Amino acid sequence: MSNEQRELRIKKLETIRSHEIQVYPERYSTNYELNEVSVLEDGTSDIRVAGRIMSIRHFKKLSFITVSNIQASLQLLLKEDEVGEKLFNQFHNLFDIGDFIGVEGHLYTTKTKEKTLRVMNYVFLGKALRTLPEKWHGLSNVELRYRQRYLDLIMTQETQSRLLARTKMTRDIRRFFEDHNFLEVETPILQHSSSGALAKPFKTFHNSLDTELNLRIAPETYLKRLIVGGFTKVFEFAKCFRNEGLSPQHLQEFTMVEGYAAYWNYEDTMKLMREMILFILEQTFNSTTLTIQGQIIDFSLEWDIVSFKDIILRDTGIDIDLYPNVIDLYEETQRNNIDLEHEHIESLGRGNFIDLLYKKMCRPKLIKPTFLIQHPIDLSPLARANQHNPTLTDRFQLVVNGVEIINAYSELVDPLEQKRRLEVQAILKSNGDLEAMEMDEDYLTAMEYGMPPISGWGFGIERLLMVLTDSETIKDCVMFPLTKKQ
Repeated sequence: MSNEQRELRIKKLETIRSHEIQVYPERYSTNYELNEVSVLEDGTSDIRVAGRIMSIRHFKKLSFITVSNIQASLQLLLKEDEVGEKLFNQFHNLFDIGDFIGVEGHLYTTKTKEKTLRVMNYVFLGKALRTLPEKWHGLSNVELRYRQRYLDLIMTQETQSRLLARTKMTRDIRRFFEDHNFLEVETPILQHSSSGALAKPFKTFHNSLDTELNLRIAPETYLKRLIVGGFTKVFEFAKCFRNEGLSPQHLQEFTMVEGYAAYWNYEDTMKLMREMILFILEQTFNSTTLTIQGQIIDFSLEWDIVSFKDIILRDTGIDIDLYPNVIDLYEETQRNNIDLEHEHIESLGRGNFIDLLYKKMCRPKLIKPTFLIQHPIDLSPLARANQHNPTLTDRFQLVVNGVEIINAYSELVDPLEQKRRLEVQAILKSNGDLEAMEMDEDYLTAMEYGMPPISGWGFGIERLLMVLTDSETIKDCVMFPLTKKQ
């Protein structure tokens, strides 16, 4: 935008002040939101609405103006013989696209069937000193769209509807859990140890306590402490932070919904999660059928349930049960010409290695909603071992269109077994596996006071929205994604 245009607008601003009109008034009393006007009957009068001017079509004695906000647009008709010459000319001399206006009038429908407000009076509500970009649509500089998300929201219909869906979805998830008698809680972001997931934390320093702290990677161990404390059904919308690589499916800062139910197992949670997804689809998207990557998926149909072992066998021909040692398994993948493209592959424990194999070779092929079950125990340091086969865990992941959207377990509640497993993780960490979990003595102490049977789940709001809105990248599902500092 040229400085010339900005200077021109500042001059208009000074002219407005010289007419003793407030440039930035403190309020305007509306009686309808823009999105409510379209359902009103023609002839409804005394309608007062406000919005940002997005277009002006000027004719000799009348003008059509479009005002909008995140939820709707509305066409206004400004006629010289209805508002008077003074107000009519004032509009054309002082208002620009991007400015805010408050209008009062009555409703009619034009010949082209567009609901339109005939303006009887208007008030200036705010001057935009910068012009809105003309060539924003399909803007190839994606970085700019993220950096100036407010402009993307003004200019791009798709961004508006996706981020509105995020807000609605959050509301609907809350309502779903509250209707199922779960209590919403909050747990700390600053933590001494980074437990609850396999991930690399962000570190920070607490000056008063003179100690290094981590930003949480998951709320898990604190939510479980609440179960020890007597809560039976809890959930949290938790901001989590993982200091890991960028990818179209990963964010370093994201919103996790995590919850726990005492006396449940993972199969109870499976039922709950299916019910939740169907509730979100009906409430937020008004349909249980979505088109994802050109494929129509009806979520109300039966979902597949497949084991880790079976899916790897199906897609690679390798039976992971035959390779209890990670080195043998690695050699078998090489014999099968499978390149896993990981720079520290030799440092991975067996669990993380199998996970990598699955993510590379199997997950992209899972399009319809699929519950993946029977994960190897070394991949799930906090999950309960299966009663019949202790090398597997009672756990599931929900995968849709090659993306994991929910992770859930029957939780490990045996403190001695938990300590043993965290010791194994600590050895992996000291051998260079950066994603291994660290020892958390405080959590182990809480466990020793006794835990009931528990099932828990976690999912990222952005990841879920990305899948349900068929977005190319997870950054599109965040209000303000992190960008490099200019």
